[in-house]
Amino acid sequence: MVVPRPPPEKPESMITRLFLVLFLITAAGCSSPNRVRYNSPQEAFQNGMERYEAERFDIAIQYFQGAFDFGRSHEWAADAQLFLARSYRASEQYLLAANEYTRFTQIYRSDPRVADAEYELAMTYYDRSPAYQLDQTDTERAIRQFRLFMTRYQDHELAGDAQNRITELREKLGQKAYHTAKLYERRELYQAAAVSFESVFDRYYDTEWADDALVGAMTAYLQFGRLSVRDKRKERFEMGVQAYDRLIQIFPDSDVIKDAELVYGELQDEIDALSQSS
Repeated sequence: MVVPRPPPEKPESMITRLFLVLFLITAAGCSSPNRVRYNSPQEAFQNGMERYEAERFDIAIQYFQGAFDFGRSHEWAADAQLFLARSYRASEQYLLAANEYTRFTQIYRSDPRVADAEYELAMTYYDRSPAYQLDQTDTERAIRQFRLFMTRYQDHELAGDAQNRITELREKLGQKAYHTAKLYERRELYQAAAVSFESVFDRYYDTEWADDALVGAMTAYLQFGRLSVRDKRKERFEMGVQAYDRLIQIFPDSDVIKDAELVYGELQDEIDALSQSS
């Protein structure tokens, strides 16, 4: 016996069913416990502050963004913008925080908290600054932003802290540059190592890596000279001696002076040997 197939569903029924599914999905979203409700910008901001102080930053973000449903010129807008940025930073969404801090400083230029916002903007890049072995783009951005802050707000109470942050970040950049030079040295690329060590001294003279870099340059020039053709050896040994002269003049109390003296002795021996054989 052949069982008859049911008649095909009419297009109208399929559309009705589709709308029903979409309605149920939307209704489920509306009933989500995380969906925020507010009737005014003041209510949105105040509810956002309650969540912010309770460290419920994900919900606070929704309320602060909700305040902008009523525009960016009402009396709660500037507060909502600033605390939106702070909520993103507190939840470690640093790039979003940077965007919102920048928007605050651009839209509310006359707000007395602009200086604080610019400092906190620099801190978002500081927070993203990785270990020295990794890409240091955010470290460099943080330094630029802290310097801009110090230029604009020299008398601000956070100016000293900004300078300390710059010093800390420059130490990290110096460390990365120094270890790059050491990598060249380990690979026996002595010319590249010598140039890199001197670059560390030139660019990061105010860090703890500067005197070590000069000793590294001395050692690299010593090895580079030994591998060079005869006509170039003396010139390269003398470049190592020049690095020693800078070391004892600029860092006379450095802990690496004794190591430098040993390398200096070898450089002088090589120069003397060349002079005697010429």
